[in-house]
Amino acid sequence: MAGIKKTYTPEFKKKVVRLVLEEGRQIKSVNQEYNLGEGSLRKWIREYSEERESNPELNNEKDLMAENLRLRKELAESKKENDFLKKAAGILRKGTRLEQYHFIDFYHENYGVRWLLSRFNIKPNAYYNYKKHRKADYYKKKEEIKATIEEIYHEYAGRPGYRMMRIFLNRKSISLSNPTVHKYMNELGLRSIVVPKKPKYKKGDCYKKFDNLLNQNFKVDEPNKIWCTDFTYMWREDGAKRYNCTIIDLYDRSPVATLNSNRINAELAIETLTYALNHNTVKKGLILHSDQGSQFTSRAFTEFCSLQNITQSMSKAGCPYDNAPMESFYGTFKADFANHHSFETDEALNEATYEYIFVYYNHVRPHSSNDYLTPFEKRFSYR
Repeated sequence: MAGIKKTYTPEFKKKVVRLVLEEGRQIKSVNQEYNLGEGSLRKWIREYSEERESNPELNNEKDLMAENLRLRKELAESKKENDFLKKAAGILRKGTRLEQYHFIDFYHENYGVRWLLSRFNIKPNAYYNYKKHRKADYYKKKEEIKATIEEIYHEYAGRPGYRMMRIFLNRKSISLSNPTVHKYMNELGLRSIVVPKKPKYKKGDCYKKFDNLLNQNFKVDEPNKIWCTDFTYMWREDGAKRYNCTIIDLYDRSPVATLNSNRINAELAIETLTYALNHNTVKKGLILHSDQGSQFTSRAFTEFCSLQNITQSMSKAGCPYDNAPMESFYGTFKADFANHHSFETDEALNEATYEYIFVYYNHVRPHSSNDYLTPFEKRFSYR
C-alpha cells in the first residue's frame, strides 16, 4: 500500500553494497535491478565506509573487496585484449590506417573508441578528423546524386517515379536501393506524374465477337506471336479531340504500331494493323487481342484479320483486366505524355506521339515486365 516504508535486512544491504564495491557494478544499474530509492544505496555505502573506520574486521573486508574488484577488472581486460587480438590480428600485422579506422567504426561499441585508439596507437584528433571528413564526403556525394536525380527527372518531363529512377541511376553506375531513391526524391520535392482513372467502358454495336484465347495469361515466349490493341483519346489546344490506336507485342511490351486520327473507327484500326504487319516479320497464327469495341467487331476489321490469317481474341465485355497490358500501356502513355502536353496542329501531335512511343518508350524507358530492360533491349536479347 502507498505510504508504507520499505525495510531491508542488513544481509540485503551488504549484498547490494558488495555488488558495487567488489563487482564494480554501477549504482544506477543496481538501483534499477532491485528497485531501490535514488539515495538508498549511496547511503548504505556511506554507512559501510563510516562503520569500517571503527571496525577493523570491516576494514579488512573492504580491502578484500577492492582486491577482488581489481582482479575482476584485470580478468575482464585480459579477455577483452585476447578477443581484440583475434579479431584485429590481420589489421595489426599489415593493415592500413583506413582499415584501422573501419575496424574502430565497426567494433567501437564492443571495446570503446578510446581503448581501440590506444591499441592502434592512433591519436584521437586523427580519428575524429577522419570521421569529420568522411561525413563531408558523404554529404558531397549525396548532393551529386540528388543533382543527377533532378537532371534525369526534368530530362524525361517528370515521368520517372522512384522505381524507374533507380534503373536510370543504375545505367549511370549509381547503385541505390528503392527506399533511398524514394527518400532523395522526397527531399527534392519530386513526384512522378499520377495515372488518372480510365472512363467507364461503353459497349458498342457488335458484328462478330471472338472468344478470349488469353484468359489473362500475358506471358509469351517469342516476338510477334500475340499482339494487343486498343484506342485512347487526346486533345489539341483548340479543344479538338483526336484518337490514338496502338498495337503492342506481348513478348516485350513494345508498341509495334501507333496512329492518330480525328475519328475512332474500323478504318483507323485497320491502318494501324497494316502498319504493324508491314514493319514486322509475322509467322502464321498471329493472335490479336482486343476488347469488344465496335471497331474490332466490325465486319471490315474482322474480314481484314481473316484475310491476313490473324486469329482474333477478345476480352469479356467490360473487363479491363482481360487486356491488362494494353490498359497499362495507355495508363503510362496518358501519364507520361498525353495529359501533360498540348499541340496546336495534328502534325505536331503526330510527331510528338511517334517520338514518345518509338523512341522514348521503346528505347529508353525500362519496363518492369522485362526485368527493367527496355522493350527493344528485351527484343534484341531474343535468340
